[in-house]
Amino acid sequence: MSPLHVYRFGPADGPKVLALHGVTGHGKRWEAMADEYLPDLRIIAPDLRGHGYSTSLPPWNFETIVDDLVELLIAETDEPVLVVAHSFGGACALHLAQRHPELVRGLVLLDSAIALDPELLMDIAVSSLASPDYISVDQARQDKLATGWDDVEPRLLEAELAEHLMPTADGRVGWRISLPAINSYWGQLARHYVLPPADLPTVLVQAMKVNPPYVTPDFRAALTERLGTHLTVLEWDCDHMVAQARPAETAALVRSML
Repeated sequence: MSPLHVYRFGPADGPKVLALHGVTGHGKRWEAMADEYLPDLRIIAPDLRGHGYSTSLPPWNFETIVDDLVELLIAETDEPVLVVAHSFGGACALHLAQRHPELVRGLVLLDSAIALDPELLMDIAVSSLASPDYISVDQARQDKLATGWDDVEPRLLEAELAEHLMPTADGRVGWRISLPAINSYWGQLARHYVLPPADLPTVLVQAMKVNPPYVTPDFRAALTERLGTHLTVLEWDCDHMVAQARPAETAALVRSML
């Protein structure tokens, strides 16, 4: 039995797309884009280990996440899939493509985060330990608006709060995540980047309102050198939550890669 809880959108016989969320996220974030823009595709959207309703057991590293995804893909399809991945999910997608190129037909990397500044990641991890939850749903809402959700439709933010918050101690609320796993994943993002096969069709979207950028200049340059004409780089004037802020444009990218 797979250790991952998986959301599936669209017809079972539609073209297969694996959709990977970012750290602290969940698979249901892809629902609105799938239903409203890509209803004919089969979107396979797991809660990554330590997130949502999936197992929270260690080890918490890219290697284990890739193993989880390989098991899922083998159960879901006998053909390579397009992988659409956001932020930390982009790093997971890159590790998947490097280790198992036979399972991936293309990548759509949405403001992928990989090989980030260790000091930045230390600050994020310490902050998440110091403030792991919220006094109210409204405080959680304000935190989202301050951290990349300010250009997302309000209805999508409200859906996020309804789906992903759960009660914690003393009447507080927090995200449906494993804090030990999440803090390990912040550390994983300090690891050196990996690159996909040189002939793998790839689109990289950089969210230009993110500062400092999650798509680092070093990684972007290395990806360009590695892939050459197989890479398309797009710069979008949005914040970090690319698929939620620009769902129509993101869906068009997915279609173009199929």
